[in-house]
Amino acid sequence: MSTTSLSTAVITLNKGRGAHLARLLEGLARGTPPDACVIVEMGGDDSPLPALPFPVERVPFAGSGLPLAAARNAGRRAASAAASADTLVFLDVDCIPSADLVAGLSAAVAARDGLICCAVRYLPAGAVRDGWTEADLDRLGHLHPVRDFPEAGLVPAPKPGLFWSLAFAVRAATYDRLGGFDAEFSGYGAEDTDLAFRADAAGLPILFLGGPRAYHQHHPGYDPPLQHFRDIVANASRFRARHGLWPMDGWLDGFARLGLIAADRTDGIRVLRDPTPAETAAARLPDDRPF
Repeated sequence: MSTTSLSTAVITLNKGRGAHLARLLEGLARGTPPDACVIVEMGGDDSPLPALPFPVERVPFAGSGLPLAAARNAGRRAASAAASADTLVFLDVDCIPSADLVAGLSAAVAARDGLICCAVRYLPAGAVRDGWTEADLDRLGHLHPVRDFPEAGLVPAPKPGLFWSLAFAVRAATYDRLGGFDAEFSGYGAEDTDLAFRADAAGLPILFLGGPRAYHQHHPGYDPPLQHFRDIVANASRFRARHGLWPMDGWLDGFARLGLIAADRTDGIRVLRDPTPAETAAARLPDDRPF
């Protein structure tokens, strides 16, 4: 693919994360700007945005819960209308991009067709302050222990299940050829792993890019994520029916240990009960735990 006159759109989803969104936009403004930024507003936020050195398209997407797959597809459609984007950079709203993220991911996508992820450093609570610098965020952030990114260049992911959707890029034509995210995955969980498995089956690599990175802003986390219990159960079952194995198996094991589902999943997931509010509260991670 030639890099001549290629356009890049950043797509993010926002639902009640206005402070995180402001930092994401600040990060984009500090680096090579995209040709457009699409914000899919899942929570009805219409508060004014600061002046930015790139056009912003805000897309209302009303609905209950977190229909992440459908919302990302809505962002892709808006990117086509706003910038006729050749390259799509999906960035979760809680991620601050490094100054070279847009340019680095765009160049990598122009060179290699596939799903290209960049490294993410997870920040503890209170890490992002006014006047933050990338050096500060690099010093405070923690790399995910399961994903090993190179210092520079592209390497294949060891397996498609290590793809993550919080910071990745893809050619728009490739995204369309794959059919985007499958909106049958309703709510939280497995929609990104499904995309990666379908890409892998189509001969498209999952690639890890060294250099550009994102910084994950802290928000309350849960292990296991009991607040998404029903979504995870439904989407895990849907994934297994399609691909023949269980995704999110660590979370499912955690549900079983709590007595929420039967331990034996040979014939599918048997829900025994829903988590109690007290159990959900107890699953919340301490603020000093990055993941």
